[in-house]
Amino acid sequence: MPSTEPRPTPCSSRSTARIALIVLVSGLTGLTGIPGQVHGQGASPLQRGSENIDVVGHLPMGARLTVTDMDIEQELDRPFAYVSRANVVGGGERGLDIVDLSDPSAPEVVYRWRIENDDLHQGPGAMDVKHFKWGDRYYVAQSLQFAPSGPDSDVGAVILDVTGLPDASAVREVGRIRDADHLGGFHNIFIYKHSDERVLLFTTVSGPYAHVYDLGRFVEGDTEGALIGRVPVPTDGQGFGGYHDMYVGYHPDTDTDRFYGGGTGGYYVYDVTNIDDPSLVVSMSGVSGVRFGHTVTPSPDGRYVVAETEYRHAPLRIFDLQPALEADQAIVRQPISAWTANWQHLVHNHEVRWPYVFVSGYVDGLQVFNLQDPANPITVGFYDTYLGPLNDDFNPVFNGTFGVDVRNEDGLIVVSDSSSGLWVFRMEGFQGWNGEQWGYPDISSVQKWDHGPRGPRLIGD
Repeated sequence: MPSTEPRPTPCSSRSTARIALIVLVSGLTGLTGIPGQVHGQGASPLQRGSENIDVVGHLPMGARLTVTDMDIEQELDRPFAYVSRANVVGGGERGLDIVDLSDPSAPEVVYRWRIENDDLHQGPGAMDVKHFKWGDRYYVAQSLQFAPSGPDSDVGAVILDVTGLPDASAVREVGRIRDADHLGGFHNIFIYKHSDERVLLFTTVSGPYAHVYDLGRFVEGDTEGALIGRVPVPTDGQGFGGYHDMYVGYHPDTDTDRFYGGGTGGYYVYDVTNIDDPSLVVSMSGVSGVRFGHTVTPSPDGRYVVAETEYRHAPLRIFDLQPALEADQAIVRQPISAWTANWQHLVHNHEVRWPYVFVSGYVDGLQVFNLQDPANPITVGFYDTYLGPLNDDFNPVFNGTFGVDVRNEDGLIVVSDSSSGLWVFRMEGFQGWNGEQWGYPDISSVQKWDHGPRGPRLIGD
């Protein structure tokens, strides 16, 4: 979620806010600290989306600001999306909705999980959600954030067994991950199939590190031994020192597992092959305009990084890590380019399917840009899922498209809109994704649950 610090007054007219961004190099050079390129495309009031983006389905889901993040399963025979439900300004219930996408044109909620005694709880509730597989069973982890002024402030996530879907009666709660030493829950989570074949949950906590849980242990009943490690924030104790979001992926060139985290001071890459002893690889810190990193996602080969900062008027910044790594430099201080949908607003989360970046752009809806030339990102598609006004009772630009996910098998694009619900799209010419089709490793946020990132092991390995 964006900072609640005072922001400049929003435009009085949404039509003015919808004018397409051309290139404001002079204005954004000072913001990014580089003479780089900033490209973006906003929809005009008469053009809700680009011609190459088709709306497949839409599911309204209730009151304003009650939908947060979402996640979609990747197997075509498990057509389920998981949508987090929150209570940001009132009117919402805290929990999780499971949506059946068997017919993408007619999404249907088939199961609802809600925290008991919702009216006693304080804080937003459900924020981030991820599914995973362990053995032959399927699960979903729903992150939770409750304030200490109400119950369950020590709960970070609930784990549900969803193997029996679409039979809603077969869904069962496995357990809740609790942390009495770090109240306030988990704002963001990421689940990774490690090269050692463990399924690991990385979480943000109210401390200067990310926690790492062994989900196999947890679902098998070892709830006390599930916490197996921490990834620190290298800030020398300055300020809060926490992470906001993270991504974990395999790095083929070095045969290592790498953690990418955004938090206090910027963005950090760790080698987490040995969970007991994470080692810092490179930092993107001391960057002009970046005091706190939000979301960070690498290209499939780990060379380029797309980084979000989460304050109004800030673009996504694109970093090239290779020169620093080749020169054995510990810090990258300048991005090579930047992109935004509309400089007056704010873009949020993103999924990288190289060379495309799928962005949940808050009040600018779904946005897609191309990074084939990383120094010159170009918008290639968009659709505005939110046509309402900017907020006058909350952070102005915190509304609209919150989460985004892509099903690699067939290219289905699904986004969650904080106020208008779940949307399903297809992009012309994008019928699925495998990195090898583009000359890159087949690595994205999509996990290979049955064998891990190195591929199936041969006898004798």
